[in-house]
Amino acid sequence: MRVCLGGTFNIFHKGHKKLIDEAFQTAGINGKVFIGVIEGNILKKKKFVTPYKNRVKAIKKYIKFKGYNQIFEIIPIYDKYGLAVDEDFDSIIISQETLENANEINKKRILNGKKPLNVIKIPMILANDNKPISSTRIFNKEIDEDGNIISK
Repeated sequence: MRVCLGGTFNIFHKGHKKLIDEAFQTAGINGKVFIGVIEGNILKKKKFVTPYKNRVKAIKKYIKFKGYNQIFEIIPIYDKYGLAVDEDFDSIIISQETLENANEINKKRILNGKKPLNVIKIPMILANDNKPISSTRIFNKEIDEDGNIISK
């Protein structure tokens, strides 16, 4: 099975880990995982983004730590669709906040004569305060990468 997912992966955290775990589990032992990492002008609206190479390094370090043996590829993507519209993937792993993007991807795939992707939605991972873990919250020093509240 060929599985894709994408995102900024800024300040790598527990939510990102869950998406990657699901991708490798869905791909299966003989599958392939494609991870699109947002790069370029689309990032201009974000306050702070770590360099692309640092974000990729964090993903690779986690994959190595988990011992995933499937083939994987990390590629830069320059819009919210990446390769998902045109490539022959079977499934896409998303969080609740990117469901609309996945629906748009499937509409475009159908218009292009491709089969729609199986959309696997992962629930948002909550911090200890029952609010979603996000890179923004980590950057603002509200929580750490595991969702623990940072005392002020």
